[in-house]
Amino acid sequence: MNILVVAATESEILPSLSFLESKKADVLITGVGMVATTYALTKKLKTSSYDLIINVGIGGVLNKESQLGEVYRVVEDTIYRFGAEDGQAFLSMDNLGFGKSTFVEQFPQPWDTIALPTIKGLTVNTVHGNAESIEQLRLSYPSNVMESMEGAAVFYVANMEKIPVMQLRASSNYIEPRNRAAWQIGLAVANLNDCLQKVIVSLR
Repeated sequence: MNILVVAATESEILPSLSFLESKKADVLITGVGMVATTYALTKKLKTSSYDLIINVGIGGVLNKESQLGEVYRVVEDTIYRFGAEDGQAFLSMDNLGFGKSTFVEQFPQPWDTIALPTIKGLTVNTVHGNAESIEQLRLSYPSNVMESMEGAAVFYVANMEKIPVMQLRASSNYIEPRNRAAWQIGLAVANLNDCLQKVIVSLR
């Protein structure tokens, strides 16, 4: 199985680089954000073919009852507030009839070797750190969600190219007014890479 592991930054996947090389899995570092990710992944797929794309990274979670450092399988990812304002209402791309804003995981075969909690993802251009915008987010998504800046872009490209795709994301912080002192980036990166390596082994 030809596998491509996609991450926004090298630091998120650094603990696994030697392991992935030994397992003959390719790695793509895209840069941060949807635009950079879409470009880098599309360019990569012009010259290489894969049986599975695995997007990995860290992100924020909305529910403060969840444990930081937890690794989730993101089953669907939505481009947050991708559409138009209509007074106090918001019209998504789906409502406007111009396309979709939500994209999903797709596996090449049934895969349940490693039990992971699942979560819905939101892909944003601006990471939430303001009480007012966070309250708006809570009203739109009362259940737990995982925030990133790339997830939906990877799903979108993979879905359009009909390539199986999955996303593993570890929670490094809560979605709250910006508080870097409370972030658990080291823990999230360590757990993410441990999970990624187990997934790769299960697929080989």
